[in-house]
Amino acid sequence: MQTQSVLSQPALVLNRSWLAIHTVPVRHALRLMCTGAAKAVQPETYEALEFESWTDLAVAHDEPCIRSVYLRIKVPEVILLTRHDGVPVPSAVFNRRNLFRRDHNTCQYCGARPGTQELSIDHVVPRAQGGRSSWKNCVLACTECNHRKGGRTPRQAGMRLLSLPEKPGWTPFLEIPVGRVRQSWKRFVSERYWQVRLED
Repeated sequence: MQTQSVLSQPALVLNRSWLAIHTVPVRHALRLMCTGAAKAVQPETYEALEFESWTDLAVAHDEPCIRSVYLRIKVPEVILLTRHDGVPVPSAVFNRRNLFRRDHNTCQYCGARPGTQELSIDHVVPRAQGGRSSWKNCVLACTECNHRKGGRTPRQAGMRLLSLPEKPGWTPFLEIPVGRVRQSWKRFVSERYWQVRLED
């Protein structure tokens, strides 16, 4: 694996209390280690190593690594901040994935669960009438209900929402895209913080 692609891979960041708070590219993780702001963590032993000690570790022949003129350096997959105890303020980002998650892949007009291919995002107050794309104005609707409602409000269309759309109460500190979760992270990150694929 080329060094540039390795440097772009994500590394998990733990605060000083060993709580996973976000991810950064390996390139940035190394920079934090070089300045003493972070240590690399050996996931198997939970040993936290400073940059110099990390660069002394042996690298297996078939293991991805960072190459310099004189060194082959193990890729840090988990780093521990040495000065930071804070936790980011949790907030569910308004996006398609989280909207499907909030509405449980269910039409908010009839309660059907036809599969993600047959669901679309409906603006309760249509954009043509000044409605905005937000947690409180967007819901999932099946093809039939979306067609029936058209460019009208539910009241104008004689339809009722099963529940009022709200910003979701779940607010994970960390969401990791599917396919980017490293095996070594599973000791530090609960599965409930991984972004799951939408149901079919």
